[in-house]
Amino acid sequence: MNRGALIVFEGIDGSGKGTQIRMLKKRLEKEGYPVFRSAEPNDSPFGALIHQIMIGRVRTTNDAIAALFVADRLDHIQNETNGLLKFLRAGVNVLEDRYYFSSYAYQSVDLPMEWIIEANAPCAKLLKADLTVFIDVDPKVTMERIDRNRMTKELFERTDRLTETRARYLDAFGRMKDTERVLIVNGDREPDIIAEEIWEKTRDLFVPAQQPVR
Repeated sequence: MNRGALIVFEGIDGSGKGTQIRMLKKRLEKEGYPVFRSAEPNDSPFGALIHQIMIGRVRTTNDAIAALFVADRLDHIQNETNGLLKFLRAGVNVLEDRYYFSSYAYQSVDLPMEWIIEANAPCAKLLKADLTVFIDVDPKVTMERIDRNRMTKELFERTDRLTETRARYLDAFGRMKDTERVLIVNGDREPDIIAEEIWEKTRDLFVPAQQPVR
């Protein structure tokens, strides 16, 4: 049985990763590949609490937030109903919106990176992405996009926070020795051009639908 491919999309808010995931999913489906789109936090109790924190309804410490993300991510990987491992083992290709260090980068910028790596170790041991697509854009550009397209902004959406988040992503990739699994894409271009580059760089990773035995 072929294991599906796990392709993770990362980038600061406003980078356009949601658009790129939708475009790639549509293309895969058109080509006949089994594909599932996922994102964290999930719908676990941990995920529900994380969402309340992210929109400012619940206040807590960075340490508590990071611990919640670890618990949510473990469930996100292993859940018997909709966990990533279940889909991948069934030969389904998974496109994941935020998986690697995004949550920590946004909500725990004051935590030492060493602590973050240690906390993330159980998740990384269970499942690592076949490729992480990091859509790199200027934080000032993303703030302009957010201001144009959103009615409300989440607590961490400030230019200085997005600038620091971008730096922490790149730091995390290096410290986890994952640079060979990271594709950095210039996100300042038109969506169609970005989508074409992503397709050309990822198409050989995907597992086709299993053919019925004759």
